[in-house]
Formats: sequence, structure tokens, C-alpha cells
Amino acid sequence: EVQLQASGGGLVQTGGSLRLSCTASGFSFDGHVIGWFRQIPGKVRDGVACIWKDDGTTYYDDSVKGRFTISIDRAKNTVYLQMNNLKPEDTAVYFCAAERDSNPNIMYLVRPSYFETWGQGTLVTVSS
Repeated sequence: EVQLQASGGGLVQTGGSLRLSCTASGFSFDGHVIGWFRQIPGKVRDGVACIWKDDGTTYYDDSVKGRFTISIDRAKNTVYLQMNNLKPEDTAVYFCAAERDSNPNIMYLVRPSYFETWGQGTLVTVSS
């Protein structure tokens, strides 16, 4: 069964750090793009970052540039989102997603509909 397992959320104070993990089972990230999205209840799901496994291309939303880093551990078939200098506005449920496409395209950052496989959300709460 094809699955993504997201983990690592929690409660952190402003300025703190968290690392989210997204592990694939039932498939390899080879030839895929993997994205992190976040959603506040009642709002649309927004792109945070994405990475192409084959060539390492990354894209970030402007709101997280310089603070968040997306990376991939090929041996563990896991994608990470390192989040530093967290702000209250980063509070959301974070989702990871994967789609088979080896061609970098920034549209993946703004089109959740481009992704077919989704993990469950992990809640990140940043207190002020």
C-alpha cells in the first residue's frame, strides 16, 4: 500500500525550531516531487516547500524562505522540513504530499491538486 507518514509536529515557542518528517512506504521517492503544505481551519491549503528527489531542486514560499529547509534522506526514503525561527503565523496543520514527476515546476508549490498521494497532517503550534 502506498502511504506517506508525516510526523514531528508539536508545541513550540516563538523563535523555536521543529523538524517534520515525511516517510514513504510502498513506493520510492525516485522520480517524484515531494511537497509540504499547511492549512489553517477554514483556509485553503498553502504550499510551504517542495523538492525533486532526482536533482534536488527546491522551491519555497516567500513566507518561509531563510527559515525553513526541505531536504531528503535517500537511504531512509524520508523528506524533512526543518523549521527554524518559528512564528505564531506558522501555526497550522502540516501535510506532506508526493507526485511522480521528475521535472521541476514551481507550480507544484501553489497547486495542491497536482499531488496524488498525501500523508496525514501533523499539527504545529507556535505560541507567542
